Formats: sequence, C-alpha cells, structure tokens
Amino acid sequence: MKSIVLSDNRNSTVLPETEHGLSVYLDRGAYKVILDTGASDLCIRNAQKLDLDLETLDYIFISHGHADHIGGLTALLEINSKAKVLLSPEALSQRFFSNRKCLREIGIQLLADQYPGRFVFVNEDIFIEPDFQIIKPKKLGFPLPKGNRHLSKDSGKGREPDDFNHELMACFGTEESFVYCGCAHHGLLNILQSIGNKTNKSIRAVLGGFHLLDSDEHNTYEIEKELAALAEFLKTMYPDTRFYTGHCTGSEVYAFLKQKLGAQLELFHTGYKIELTN
Repeated sequence: MKSIVLSDNRNSTVLPETEHGLSVYLDRGAYKVILDTGASDLCIRNAQKLDLDLETLDYIFISHGHADHIGGLTALLEINSKAKVLLSPEALSQRFFSNRKCLREIGIQLLADQYPGRFVFVNEDIFIEPDFQIIKPKKLGFPLPKGNRHLSKDSGKGREPDDFNHELMACFGTEESFVYCGCAHHGLLNILQSIGNKTNKSIRAVLGGFHLLDSDEHNTYEIEKELAALAEFLKTMYPDTRFYTGHCTGSEVYAFLKQKLGAQLELFHTGYKIELTN
C-alpha cells in the first residue's frame, strides 16, 4: 500500500503550495482511492506535479462534510468520470458552520443528482472491497475534541451543535488495519475503539488530523494534563500503532505529543509518503 499527502496545511520542498485542507492519495494495487479532496483543486495540481493520474481513481472517499475535506470534489469529478464517491448522505443534506474567529459557512453546495450513478451514500458500516471497509464511529465515552465547540450545523431546523453524524472512517488491510480518520471529530480514542470493536484487527497505522488545536489568548483547548493522558493511553493500549498526523493538529500540540510518543508519532505535510505491506 502506497499513500501520499496531496493537500495539507504544511508544505514541503516537493510540494510547496498549501491550504487549510486535507487530501491523501492511496494506491492499493487492485484499486486507487483519494481520501478527501481538500478545500480546492490543489489535490489535482499537486497530483499532476507528482505524475499521479487522478483520472484513473476508482473511489473518492469523503470523511465528513466540511469544505476543507470536500471542497475539491467538484473539480475532481470534472476530470474523473468513473470513480464512485463514498460519503454519508448527511455530508450533503446539511449546512455546516464555524464560529472560530467569525461565523462562516464551511460546507459546500453540491447536488448528487448532477452526477448520476457516481454517489454511494453510506448509512452503516460496509465493505467496499474485501480489504476496504467504511466504519461509522461511535461516541463511546472518551473525550471529544474541545475544538468541536466552534462547529455547528443546520439540518433544516436552524443551527445546532454539530454532532458529526456525517463522519466516516476508512479502514484498509486484511490482517491489520490502516485507518484514515479525516479530522477525528469523534475523538481519536472513540474512533480507535469503534474500529477495534468492529474489525477485531490490530491497527497498524492511523493517518489524519486529530482536531487538537493549539490554545491561544482567546481559547483554551486540551491542556497538557489531558494531552499527557491521551499519549499514555495510546502508548499503553496501542503500543505497536504508528500515528501520522497534521492538518488540524496544532504545532504545539504535536510537539508535546511527540515528546511523549517518540517514534510512534510523525507529522505529515504535502508530499509526505507512507508505504506499508499488508
């Protein structure tokens, strides 16, 4: 399995252009997937720089309905005429907002009917391929990211806190799982436990943002005591799992967790590559 980050907040010398978004290209050999599309067509432009042909994609997986993960979808559908779009129906049927810094809409307006036969709406855990499973995470009592408090939605009855009923996880592998967690709005530990309960497979690697924001003069998010508890839980319960994070994981949060987790945790950026055998 080969994967490469096409869109992220952090850049590299290979792909210097960034955006507040996340998109990851994954080649399983038998099929190819793009995991989220970032906020714009940057994933397409960066793929071209790396000689990756997105016209041959088999699947487009959307982890949730926020524009930094689905904003490039329309542009991608214009160049790819065959890939199935895998997402929750709530990702398109609701409007999404953030009040961080200022109130703004963070969803997209897209009608699936304009692309007949292209959309597969996922309402429950399903297998897409024998080694590709989509899982709806559950809230199992572990903490939710404190940054979630800025996020809301409107499903037709006015704005209310976002409960992330539109969030999905992608899991790959036959013997062990490689997990793509998008922004992990359900909380990393709830997600890991949900996947473990469903697959009964060990989790070899996790890639995605953890939605652990850096505190500032206006907002306090996870404090060091809470981050230390998270790191200790990961070290104890998932000692053999590698974690690759970026996007909505703050730089100060990452530095703190890196001190605790060492080689278990790595920071990704545009152009970041991961190769695993499974």
